[in-house]
Amino acid sequence: MTKINTVLLDFDGTVMDTNAVIIGSWQHTFRTIEGKERPVADIIKTFGEPLDHTMARLFPHMDSRDAVSIYRSFHYNNFGDMIKLFPGIPELLAALKGRGYKLGLVTSRLRRTTMEGLEQYRIKEYFDAVVTCEDTSKHKPDPEPIDITLRKLGSKPDESIMLGDTMHDILCARNAGVKSVLVDWSLAVSEEEKTGESAPDYIIKAADELLAILAKE
Repeated sequence: MTKINTVLLDFDGTVMDTNAVIIGSWQHTFRTIEGKERPVADIIKTFGEPLDHTMARLFPHMDSRDAVSIYRSFHYNNFGDMIKLFPGIPELLAALKGRGYKLGLVTSRLRRTTMEGLEQYRIKEYFDAVVTCEDTSKHKPDPEPIDITLRKLGSKPDESIMLGDTMHDILCARNAGVKSVLVDWSLAVSEEEKTGESAPDYIIKAADELLAILAKE
């Protein structure tokens, strides 16, 4: 069996708790365009998608660039104050790095705020490669984001594992031939999806549980 030497992580909802700023940005957008907010459950269904794709679907009669600008006016002004690391993530990253794993961040977020979050919480140095939506022409669940990250790291799919919080992450990993781990602090994956035919290889309730999985792989 090939031993895992590479760990890939999603950003939003996995490494960084950005739920509040994402939901706030969407509600600002809905208030501005439609004059009222939408149910939070509807917003959670969009988690993991590239923003411009979601805007085009939700506001088909509007230039999606204008909708994105409304969203980002709130997002950029509030991002730093409304994000925080999930419990155990800094310790997990330090442990992985100390044990010699190659680490890659694979996100559908723009590089600007991705790097802002990594630098704000001083975890940028743990990652050997950072791939954002600006680095890819196709997005999760297409395998391209992971394929690009593995090329940057010099890693192979069967040597790698992906940690994420949405089915976009899990399916991206599966499509790239990479093992998948769902974080149980996810808001975006239903109980049916956790056990269905596209279920992740593993589910962890705490960050450090990934170390036990890697010890067996």
